[in-house]
Amino acid sequence: MPQQFADRLLDACKTKGAPVCVGLDPVLERLPDAIDQADPVAAMETFCLGVIDVVADVVPAVKPQSACFERFGAPGVAVYHKVVKQAKDAGLIVVGDAKRGDIGTSSAHYAHGLLADPHGCDTLTVNGYLGGDGIEPFQQVAAEQGKGLFVLVRTSNPGGDAIQSLVLSDGRTVAEAVGDVVASLGSACVGESGYSNVGMVVGATKPEDAAKLRKRYPQQLFLVPGFGAQGGGAEDVRACFKPDGTGALITASRSVIYAFEKGDADWQQSVQAGAQQLRNEIADILSAQHE
Repeated sequence: MPQQFADRLLDACKTKGAPVCVGLDPVLERLPDAIDQADPVAAMETFCLGVIDVVADVVPAVKPQSACFERFGAPGVAVYHKVVKQAKDAGLIVVGDAKRGDIGTSSAHYAHGLLADPHGCDTLTVNGYLGGDGIEPFQQVAAEQGKGLFVLVRTSNPGGDAIQSLVLSDGRTVAEAVGDVVASLGSACVGESGYSNVGMVVGATKPEDAAKLRKRYPQQLFLVPGFGAQGGGAEDVRACFKPDGTGALITASRSVIYAFEKGDADWQQSVQAGAQQLRNEIADILSAQHE
């Protein structure tokens, strides 16, 4: 049997020195001038593989955003799968950022398409706002493959407040109601680390909510977007961790993969420096937490 996903992720974070993840969100207009953009799909491939080459020894995980590839149709999807394979071959944990969500058979199709391939992503983002029957097919395939899920619970986008922060008649917020479903489904898949293979997406820009959710869901790993360019800072992400420094994977994209100047011929060096800065910032946060 493959090692349980949460255990594997925590081991990788310990090896690399900090629980951080670099988002791979290629946007043609922001790629370095040194990459020929005559063929957009080829340019994205060159860029993403170049990023992987220089961050693989620095961070434990990368998170390719499937939408950036899917907009280019079948050729873009083919590059997405190539990027995933390259990252896995480089020893990285791959978070497939697809935010899929449906019910019944449709979820099962999505789950098999994105998680059943042993060479595919290690974990997948899932939209849990259709309820437990929309999550279960993903959980089943993930468990069979030794993989994981991160289910949207409290997102970093401003518009999420209009729904997720609403208070129900029993006193829970909508986000907590969804979180309770996620925690219940994940309770049967807890590894030696004490964490389930079914985690949650909790935005760095919602620190007060993150602190409450961290206390409410001790068995769930948090995937934490919003750090850096999106406005989340050290104090914001601190709330996502337990006192022992575990419990969260902090992800940043723009502040790392676009750390270069457009005309920089050695753009990969700037990307690597951005990844090192991300790792060091989160390591410093956790170090200060133990003092």
